[in-house]
Amino acid sequence: QVQLVESGGGLVQAGGSLRLSCAASGSIFSRIGMGWYRQAPGKQRELVAGVTNSGRTNYADSVKGRFTISGDIAKNTVYLQMNNLKPEDTAVYYCNVYPVVYNLKGSWGQGTQVTVSS
Repeated sequence: QVQLVESGGGLVQAGGSLRLSCAASGSIFSRIGMGWYRQAPGKQRELVAGVTNSGRTNYADSVKGRFTISGDIAKNTVYLQMNNLKPEDTAVYYCNVYPVVYNLKGSWGQGTQVTVSS
């Protein structure tokens, strides 16, 4: 059974930083990879950053150079360091398997809210 617990969100001014943490249970993550996703009000959930079990990373164009994904995939933990935050980064952030196509059951955690004020 997959369980996902995200933490570290909050309210920050534009230009500030936050570090998100994710602890997951389930064997799929260490076999494939983990990623961060976000969903803003009225928008679809989108990939923010992902890392495969071989260490290959992928970032959305909108966060390249500002966000860094890291962690220990073998231990089902992943972090997202977010610097130079912008109001358009405001969203609920979720972690899950990466690529998300492997989320066959459609399971998601509660997410963590990130709000960036201008």
